[in-house]
Amino acid sequence: MNTPIYDFVEAYRESDAVRLHMPGHKGVAGPLGVEPFDITEIEGADVLSQPCGIIAESEANAGSLFGCRTIYSTEGSSLCVRAMVLLLKRMALHRGVTPRILAARNVHRSFLDAVALLDVEVDWIMPKAVGDSKAYAYESCEISGEELAQMIAQLRERGRMPSAVYITSPDYLGNCTDVSALAEVCHSNGCFLAVDNAHGAYLKFLPESAHPMDHGADLCCDSAHKTLPVLTGGAYLHISRNTDPYLTEHATRAMAMFATTSPSYLILQSLDLCNAYLEENTAAFEQTARRVAQLREELTRTGYRITGDEPWKITLVVEDEPESGKEDKATAFSDGDMLAEILGKYGIVVEYHDFDHVVLMFSTQTTEGEFALVGSVLTEIAEDRKWKAEKKKEAESKDAEQPVKDGAEDVTKSSGTSGKSGEEPGAEPGEEPEKEPEEENGEDPGAVSDAASVAERIPVPLQVLTPAEAILAESEYVDASQCVGRVLAEPLVHMPPCVPVYMCGEVLGEDAVRYVRGRVRVVKEPVRGDRRNK
Repeated sequence: MNTPIYDFVEAYRESDAVRLHMPGHKGVAGPLGVEPFDITEIEGADVLSQPCGIIAESEANAGSLFGCRTIYSTEGSSLCVRAMVLLLKRMALHRGVTPRILAARNVHRSFLDAVALLDVEVDWIMPKAVGDSKAYAYESCEISGEELAQMIAQLRERGRMPSAVYITSPDYLGNCTDVSALAEVCHSNGCFLAVDNAHGAYLKFLPESAHPMDHGADLCCDSAHKTLPVLTGGAYLHISRNTDPYLTEHATRAMAMFATTSPSYLILQSLDLCNAYLEENTAAFEQTARRVAQLREELTRTGYRITGDEPWKITLVVEDEPESGKEDKATAFSDGDMLAEILGKYGIVVEYHDFDHVVLMFSTQTTEGEFALVGSVLTEIAEDRKWKAEKKKEAESKDAEQPVKDGAEDVTKSSGTSGKSGEEPGAEPGEEPEKEPEEENGEDPGAVSDAASVAERIPVPLQVLTPAEAILAESEYVDASQCVGRVLAEPLVHMPPCVPVYMCGEVLGEDAVRYVRGRVRVVKEPVRGDRRNK
């Protein structure tokens, strides 16, 4: 496959032209070494916002690989997300319906920024509760076709029929959604389906494509740089060939609405060269998936708990360290930050870690030596902790078996009992032994797993302002201790994964303190009301 953008820049570099144009380094090799390849929209270089030359040709090459209309972004999937929201709004207005999106709650912040800027109404698909608590893995939001159909029916009855559905798949923790099932529901209800596939560009090139564009999505974005050999910022906006042509007609303009007029030609060259790589190296994608599956099995046998089914990602679920006297687990850590810190000492830098998870991302560029290192280090960590746990138990057992010093009588003899099972020292014969005190909440520990199996979705937080109203309102910063009950003026986001826990315009609940780090921006004036059904 030809590489028109790279070829043009290479020819220009070799021409040794006098560069009386931007950028200021004039192509002179500097500390980065890439300056000669860094150009602007000179004659022949085409224009990303209105491509008709080498950029249009390269985008067509990418589209032939993905089987759809493909547009380049040098500003990541964030730009593509904003463009998708604009396209969905324009499509709704074109069809004469209210622009309203039903979105899975684990959206990227760029989605919330877009709906605020464009003043688009959103109804949320909330994640499911973890056990009996209000805490949840906000990075994920599973939804089946049956659940989606039920939600759309309920919204239709309330007069809030969505014009589009928006999901994130794979999500940050590696959970993949059945896009085909959702697409069938959407299209049977006259809705468009948009997918944030930022982590899944490679899914197209597995032996059996799992890419959203092959499973019915109308719009989709890929962060090429996340999983493919592309410079950071390189991304794609895809439009299905089977969707309404109106979306394709307005896609380039939608991207230009939010994009810089000075796109990086370094990123464009990497996207261009990636086309040739994808055409020539498809076998490497299956090999990487196979190697990740092998490592996943190894770690599972070692004792690690793993979540998610994304082929190139392993998400370790961090078990709590056992309480005193309870069973030790070789992979139990106080939190994910602790495990990530241990891995860092071996030179292994993870994609993401929080209190409950550690995310490992692989690609075709991950060497066999690196796979082996990750496996051996995690196994070594588990075995070391297992050995220490066993030694601790042995020491505690020996201490318990030591005879009582200073002439004290044996406990079982002084109590008059035989020490049989079920009889506690000091209890009279025939008396029931005292029971261990129950957990503070008085609930059976097993109830958590039962509750998780039939988990309900977290209630949508109270919304009193639209995202647009909240962002434009007068606001102030307050400490975490003062945030409960206040209206959020900007998304409560951690980076990474840049998934809002609370959305702007919502009232912060008691659980907000779990997520607030430092200060949070809230609306100054008190606000009353509930905008969810208006």
